[in-house]
Amino acid sequence: MRAVFGLVLLIGMGLAGFAVYLVNEQMQSLEARANQERERARSAIQTVDIYAPSRNLTYGDLLLPEDVQIIKYARDHLPEGVFSTEEEMFPEGVTVPRVVKIPMQVNEPILAVKVTEAGAPRGLTALLDPGMRAFPLPDLMTRAFAGELRNSDRIDLYWVGSVSGAGNISRLVKSGLEIIAIEEPDEEGRGGGRGVVVQVSQEDFADLQVLQSAGTLSLTPVARNDEDGGDTNIETNIQDILGIEEVVVEQAPEEVEPERCFVTQRNGTERIEVEFDCPD
Repeated sequence: MRAVFGLVLLIGMGLAGFAVYLVNEQMQSLEARANQERERARSAIQTVDIYAPSRNLTYGDLLLPEDVQIIKYARDHLPEGVFSTEEEMFPEGVTVPRVVKIPMQVNEPILAVKVTEAGAPRGLTALLDPGMRAFPLPDLMTRAFAGELRNSDRIDLYWVGSVSGAGNISRLVKSGLEIIAIEEPDEEGRGGGRGVVVQVSQEDFADLQVLQSAGTLSLTPVARNDEDGGDTNIETNIQDILGIEEVVVEQAPEEVEPERCFVTQRNGTERIEVEFDCPD
């Protein structure tokens, strides 16, 4: 009987130990899962509500309430100048729209630099920065880059013309001019690139008027990360390009004839010139 009792006791202790083992395993599993959830919560991306277009917008479009929507955006990567509330988006009320300055795509954050102030006039005047002027470029000049240029792109302008004493020269005259208006391609990517207008200072506008009438202007796009701008001291001519050195013809020295001195003498009615040694 004692042997049976001892066997039952051993079996009971074994079952109890196994139960404790299972409980510990379960607790460890639950703790590990809780740690994972805490790590996931710490690493989760925090988002905020901001305004974005509900349709594709191009420059000159009115930004109306039906053209915007609320999207979620990562808080840690929020760009500067976003609009988070209706009061920020339409400070004068929903009936006073803004004007689009830079084209935007659906779900692209609307930034303050891409739109005008509420109630600003529509057209080129809404796209100009204070103190700046609009300078239109001929379509012939922009044809080589038709369909490639976009609003907010920057360009350099080169001038080719004849200068007195230097012949035909090419020179970088204006660097980093910003495009503020351009005909956009259609939805299938056709057309566009014409009607390019750049933003210039009043002094630049006067310079370009003279340069355009005295020679030929041409443009080249500037890289978006090129912050230094072009060197407006760049100038070249055909001699520099081909390495032609100007031939200097030395003039032969002029022969100086020795000075001759004469005195006039009268012989009756005749006058006779008589040569004599000139005084030193």
